[in-house]
Amino acid sequence: MNILVTNDDGYNSPGLANLAVSMRGFGDVDVIAPKDDRSGSSCSITLDRPLRVGKAESGFLFVNGTPVDCVNLGVTALLENKPSLIVSGINNGRNIGEDVHYSGTVGAATEGFLHGITSFAFSLDSFSFDNLQTANFVAKKIVEAYLKDPFSEPTLLNVNIPNVRLSEIMGIVACRPGGRAASKPAVKTVSPKGEECYWVGASGDFYDIGEGTDFKALSENMVSVTSLSTGMNEKKSVEKIGSWVQKIN
Repeated sequence: MNILVTNDDGYNSPGLANLAVSMRGFGDVDVIAPKDDRSGSSCSITLDRPLRVGKAESGFLFVNGTPVDCVNLGVTALLENKPSLIVSGINNGRNIGEDVHYSGTVGAATEGFLHGITSFAFSLDSFSFDNLQTANFVAKKIVEAYLKDPFSEPTLLNVNIPNVRLSEIMGIVACRPGGRAASKPAVKTVSPKGEECYWVGASGDFYDIGEGTDFKALSENMVSVTSLSTGMNEKKSVEKIGSWVQKIN
């Protein structure tokens, strides 16, 4: 099996290094990651400049672009053999609820899925990589389960791991994304040069944190596994706007 490992925190991230080591027990591993931290880059792809690829002492390839660029280049240009599986992470911080729309970790996995490859995004609910050993164990367990019982078609999974010791993990559960309100207002400030500038506001508060959500799972020290879709419309939505569009004509 050929496995592509990537992330959005950059090629020097300990989460990436640990995930790469964990995956080597399952097959041939290639690592292609952003040169710099590209957290929050979502599914952004670089179209305004050429991309350059470098090679670190670790053997990891790094790209002066986004996580999506890394996967796209890997699948279409850099790798001799197309990956059978793509794993993204281990991210420094959770990606739950609406966060998945902004996450570069999830964006990289989404790009793999769009190329017809089963892809997993792994995130640890910690901003200092506490309990990375727990995250490694969970990532290996989920990949091992997939190899023993693979999906019948390409699948995109978002996995969030509680920031606790392995002995404190209460299980692994399938979840739906929780619901979060829109982000809070941008914060106006002044640069050292006296220029007006802004910081993007903090994330909005969760309003759907009930049973069955990824938020609830993490709060109970359970690993959340969420199946994501790239479908851009729903039957109910089409029906809802159908009569409205007819009035335009």
